[in-house]
Amino acid sequence: MFEISLIPAFKDNYIWLLTRGKRAVVVDPGDAAPVIARLEADDLTLEGILITHHHADHQGGIAELKARWPVEVFAPANESITGCTRPLSGGEQIDILGQTVDVMAVPGHTLGHLAYIAPGALFCGDTLFGAGCGRLFEGTPEQMSASLDTIAALPDDTLAYCAHEYTEMNLRFALAVEPENAALQARVAKVAALRAAGRPSVPLTLGEEKATNPFLRCAEPAVIAAAEKQNPTVNRKKASIFKTIRSWRNDF
Repeated sequence: MFEISLIPAFKDNYIWLLTRGKRAVVVDPGDAAPVIARLEADDLTLEGILITHHHADHQGGIAELKARWPVEVFAPANESITGCTRPLSGGEQIDILGQTVDVMAVPGHTLGHLAYIAPGALFCGDTLFGAGCGRLFEGTPEQMSASLDTIAALPDDTLAYCAHEYTEMNLRFALAVEPENAALQARVAKVAALRAAGRPSVPLTLGEEKATNPFLRCAEPAVIAAAEKQNPTVNRKKASIFKTIRSWRNDF
């Protein structure tokens, strides 16, 4: 398995660096400058780029990186991605640094959004965040709810490498949804300590997300009750609960 480390970018983005020896692949390089600096500092050769979706803060650095390294760019087939050489739709298997990686379609945040799954690791872009999920810029609540269900079906010890440091902010909302959730209360304290020490809250274990992330808990009685307080006419289908919780989060 390749090694995984982070490269901070912009205000709160994480670009994920995958390495095996001196070979490297990056995930969602929205900015080329910090990637180039890291590659040069560690004497690494860039071989590939994985893109989860088309937003500029995830693909903005591709052109500059490709100008320096002849890399393959794996990206959603139905989105406009600079320099894409391997268009993907989900369901494929690709080779990354000698490791088989599964490609999963997770529409919702955008229509073509992809996630990449290696043994024990999930690169989920803006679909799943710590205690949260991405906004629905293009997809429907039904699509995003189904995408999160697909992610939640992965093993609990899977580490999710999301693309933003949003956990502390999302936990405040999660507490509004489930104030009596003891696991959530414990996570708030843990993440506060990490951030106070200048450490990232990411990666996340899916087991912890299932216990504390309201968007993965739309079938739980406490989350259903919270949704019904927000919208007394909501039905109890998971996608409807998700839609109500997501709308509440948008205005939180």
